[in-house]
Amino acid sequence: MKPEAKTTVTRGTGLSRRRFLKQSVAAGAAVALAAPAIRLSHGSPNEKLNIAVIGVANRGAGNLAGVASENIVALCDVDENYLNRAAQKFPKADKYRDFRRIMDRNDIDAVVISTPDHVHAMATVWALRSGKHVYCEKPLTHTVYEARYVQKVTAEEKKVTQIGTQIHAGNNYRRVVELIKTGAIGTVREVHLWVGKSHGGKPRPTGKHKPPAHLDWDLWVGPAPQTPYHPIYHPARWRGYWRFGEGTLGDMGCHYLDLVHWALDLTAPVRVRAEGPPVDPVCAPRWMIVNYEYPARGDQPAVSVTWYDGGKRPEFFRERPDVKWGDGVLFVGDKGMLLASYTSYRLFPEEKFKDFKPPEPFIPPSIGHHREWIEACKGRGKPLCHFGYSGPLTEAVLLGVVAYRSGEELEWDAESFRIKNCPAAEEFLHQPYRKGWQLDPADRTA
Repeated sequence: MKPEAKTTVTRGTGLSRRRFLKQSVAAGAAVALAAPAIRLSHGSPNEKLNIAVIGVANRGAGNLAGVASENIVALCDVDENYLNRAAQKFPKADKYRDFRRIMDRNDIDAVVISTPDHVHAMATVWALRSGKHVYCEKPLTHTVYEARYVQKVTAEEKKVTQIGTQIHAGNNYRRVVELIKTGAIGTVREVHLWVGKSHGGKPRPTGKHKPPAHLDWDLWVGPAPQTPYHPIYHPARWRGYWRFGEGTLGDMGCHYLDLVHWALDLTAPVRVRAEGPPVDPVCAPRWMIVNYEYPARGDQPAVSVTWYDGGKRPEFFRERPDVKWGDGVLFVGDKGMLLASYTSYRLFPEEKFKDFKPPEPFIPPSIGHHREWIEACKGRGKPLCHFGYSGPLTEAVLLGVVAYRSGEELEWDAESFRIKNCPAAEEFLHQPYRKGWQLDPADRTA
């Protein structure tokens, strides 16, 4: 099979590497401390938000339903079939194909972004720069560079943000976090997390195909390198190709690593290594195992976190074949183990925890993941998965992709944003943009 044709591209990142490093070192902390600027275009905080939704089908349809209590004033999708279907439910909303055309409207308070991953950062930055609050699906960005840049812009613009890790709002995650933080299984130095699905191992696209009339393929490709249309990409299998997605880790990592970051107060790993099938420059792998080493935090020791996908699982399940469990997270403490899924958990060894009584809940129940963001946009409360939290989470997830694609164990210096031991691997920290597309509309040098 022939690889896709190479295309000349430009690095329209909006910042030179030197300028970026100078401006972004403290961005993560600044995002967390920034007070959101509450702006409703049409009245008091008690009124409904005017929301634009970019990407309205599949995951986008779920997010659209999650904010349907507000005024949906604009719908945007590159697929006209999806766009028209959503417009039947929201007939008063204006329709767009290009998200950039929405940003000049001053009657829009907030934007929900559910595009393929390679558009997340650009749509987010454009929305923030235009004074809009942002809800963006996971992963927050397509590249590590973009994740850091989004944190920088968020700190500057001081808008309300939330990433689409909806399970963070579930009661089970809260109970697991409480158990870990109160020492139910003792000190945790080792964690394993896994999913059975695989977006990788797909064939390289071949042959010539004409885009369907209802799909604006050029806009679908957006900032990514120019790519011939192939039906394998749209609507769902783009995740298996590096130009547009990050494989299974990019899809699911933010959901499961979220629980680990939350429970153990993690931010940035210092070492990352990965294994899997031979690296393909076009396609994500059928499976990956990624190990993250995090440093000590306060009185908490260093912790090793290992990710498995594509059917790979930790040794625990060989030792305990009687334990039937799907995707999940296994915390290993010096007094026991905690096995968690989205909706339930178990403590091991069973005989030790037979009479265990969990602590009284101290993390308040969520009003709903979308509702948290909506209320915060109106000046009430703060979303737990704001970009000050989810930016570093996304960076960590995507560093696993960098380690795999580079074939190197990485020594990561988050403060200076560099790979200390392998500068050559830094080419995977970002992907160049097509001419005519820029990450930040406020940067006139792009």
